[in-house]
Amino acid sequence: MSWDQQFSDPIELPKGKKLVTLRDAAEYITKLSKAEHDAAEWRAAMEALLLVAEHNGPTMFPRIGMMRALNRRRPEAEAAPARHRKRAKALTQKKTADRRGMFYRR
Repeated sequence: MSWDQQFSDPIELPKGKKLVTLRDAAEYITKLSKAEHDAAEWRAAMEALLLVAEHNGPTMFPRIGMMRALNRRRPEAEAAPARHRKRAKALTQKKTADRRGMFYRR
């Protein structure tokens, strides 16, 4: 097992500390409160950490898991206004029809 693998980019925590290795991330998770620790996002991050440490895989997956868990309480970005969605849908339908050799009528 190699818990000393470094993330491609360190993970910055809200208070300014950085997680540089898999070991740093694992220690951070173990220090969380039980309620926080048991959240689905943190469990997924822990699973990714274990898999990469045990099988020497890419650190991208645990990094993504950690970032998702750290940002789990942030509100999601607002959806585009309806007029933008309708225009995007129309463009997508046109591209699909053009690829199939059909013509798109407005």
